[in-house]
Amino acid sequence: MLIVLTGIDGSGKTTAAHALVDSARAEGRNALLLSNHAGRRHLSLLSARLNLHLQPWFADFVETGIRVFNVLINHARASSAARKFDGLVVMDRHLHCQLALRQANGLGRGRLIPWLLGKLPAPDLMIHFDVDPRVAHDRVMARGTDKESLADLQAFRAAYRSLPEFDEFLVVDANGTPDDVLARLNRAMAAAEPARV
Repeated sequence: MLIVLTGIDGSGKTTAAHALVDSARAEGRNALLLSNHAGRRHLSLLSARLNLHLQPWFADFVETGIRVFNVLINHARASSAARKFDGLVVMDRHLHCQLALRQANGLGRGRLIPWLLGKLPAPDLMIHFDVDPRVAHDRVMARGTDKESLADLQAFRAAYRSLPEFDEFLVVDANGTPDDVLARLNRAMAAAEPARV
């Protein structure tokens, strides 16, 4: 089973991805976690350190290249894992994240990412972590490893919701503690399971 998690920064995707995989392994099931990062955090930290203002199109060019590379490599790994074991594969982020970032920055969808989405194997579940941008902003500030403005997070959330693919996402309320969010995620997955059979 392949699950993809999406959501704005601070929505708890990575925490939940680790928890899902750890929980599956604790139950004796096979599970694999794959991260489709775009280097966005490192790029923003580097530009802040060097006091550079990167144009949105340039940042998108770099991030798209990194994310596409990671997605392709991880789909190959997921395919290999599917042949080796019957278990859970969780992808933290995907190409939809880049489409939402582009939308938030006023850039077009382009052709490459929509084309790739049409060619890559569809996940069994696309799960979107929906969170109040103010809650997400507090979480980002608390972890202290990167910076996001509240306005950027609000735009990012709106961009996700404007994606044509959003109607296909299973939306989970990501406000609350990590345990609360994981419980909601498990309930949502259990409720969606009969529909897939």
